[in-house]
Formats: sequence, C-alpha cells, structure tokens
Amino acid sequence: MKLGEGVEWSVHCCTVLALLPPEVTLSAARLAEYHDVGRPYLAKHLQALSRAGIVVSVPGAAGGYRLAKPATEVSVLDVVLAVEGAEPAFRCTEIRQRGPAGIDDRAAYPKPCGIARAMWAAEDAWRAELARHTLADLAAGVGRDASPEAMSKGLVWFTKVLS
Repeated sequence: MKLGEGVEWSVHCCTVLALLPPEVTLSAARLAEYHDVGRPYLAKHLQALSRAGIVVSVPGAAGGYRLAKPATEVSVLDVVLAVEGAEPAFRCTEIRQRGPAGIDDRAAYPKPCGIARAMWAAEDAWRAELARHTLADLAAGVGRDASPEAMSKGLVWFTKVLS
C-alpha cells in the first residue's frame, strides 16, 4: 500500500490547526508556507478535508481554514480517508477461479481464499490503528517530537502571522 504525499501534508496541516485556538484560521497559502509545500496541491487536499467535514473554510480577508470539530473527535483515519478515499487497498478479483485449476462453478468457492482473508485482516488492523490516534494526540506530541530550536522558530512564525 502506498499513500500519496497529500496524506502526510493533510495530517500535518490538521495537526497545526489542532494547535490553534478554535476561532483562529490559517489560509491555504500560510499552511503551504509553513510546511514549504505547493499551495495548489495542498489546496486540493484542504478542499477534500472540507468536503469530509474535518476542516471548515472561512471566507474573507481574515479567513482560512480551521478544524470543523474538536481535535479529539478527528482520527488520523478520518484524514486519510478524506484524502485517499474509503476504497479498500486490496481488491480480490478471485483469480483462483481462472486458469487450468479453475472450476466454472461459483458454488465451488464458498469462502474467500486465505490470501484475501489475510489482506483484509491486515487492512482492518491498519485502519483500527489509525482510528485509535486523534489529531489531539498528534498535537500533544508536537513538543515532544520536535527539537527546541524548531519549536522556537515555529513560535516566532506563528506570532508574526497571527498578529
């Protein structure tokens, strides 16, 4: 399974928004600037997050994006599904029913094969793990995961941008 870089960008942006007071917004341009990523591509993902009800777009000169609900109510899985879609990563096409060993009778295959069951179980575990982590959890770890110098530089940037 390979996730697009938009997932990383979106989770980081949502984590930044989770760190801000609920009434504060950041524009797509500011979020792109903060993460040094392409604005048009990020804007596309912010729109997907908005359609999924994870962020709200606030219009106007002082507008931008903010979380649509408390960070404790948004899981990492919610963000991933908003960006990548809810389709399963593995799609069983029942190739065991083809070729020289195949049987032209669906009743001969009453259960999914072990490969499909293993893949689906793995995806269920992956989704369950992402569902366990909220944006609030990620925001709480920012100070622990970043260097003091990076935290200081970020604080200076936010102070300048939000004032």
